[in-house]
Amino acid sequence: MTPVQTSPRPTGQDTPLKRADARRNHERIFAAALEIFEEFGLQGTVPQVAERADVGKATVYRSYPAKEDLVDAVVRHRLAELDRVTEPALAEADPARAFEAYVRLLFETLAGDRLLSEVLAEGRSAYAGPLLDRLLGLMAQAKAAGLVRADVTLLDLRVVLCGMTLQLLALAERDPALWRRYGDMTLRALRP
Repeated sequence: MTPVQTSPRPTGQDTPLKRADARRNHERIFAAALEIFEEFGLQGTVPQVAERADVGKATVYRSYPAKEDLVDAVVRHRLAELDRVTEPALAEADPARAFEAYVRLLFETLAGDRLLSEVLAEGRSAYAGPLLDRLLGLMAQAKAAGLVRADVTLLDLRVVLCGMTLQLLALAERDPALWRRYGDMTLRALRP
């Protein structure tokens, strides 16, 4: 029986270079995915991401075995950014100002990110749940202070907030000033 030929083991110099190259590819893929999904939302494709990252589709699939894995990573990143952007609103002592600031910042963020607005408008529970819980908590504090209608429920908040988001998406409106306007309308709809 003939012995099986194996490739020589990589030298110590080859392995770090390959790892560095793989890291760079991963970073380029993720940066490209942020751009593609921000621009095209869930309609963005792995081939678009690969092209923008200047890598092959197989390279993308090595890091993210399915498109859903890539979407998940991008959404989690964008939600973490949203948390950083809205942190000052959450720290606000005045319940009305906290709720209003949060809603306005949310609309401003959604105006510039098609993927995040689509995911939240669709109410995907893994992503929308924690955000809606945060909004519900802020709204409850504002309601207790008499600054939000006493009869407003989570369903009302979802219909108004997600309904406006869905319509702005359907109309392909991306102007942040327009999104802020509808954020203000949402707040006015909830006031006593």
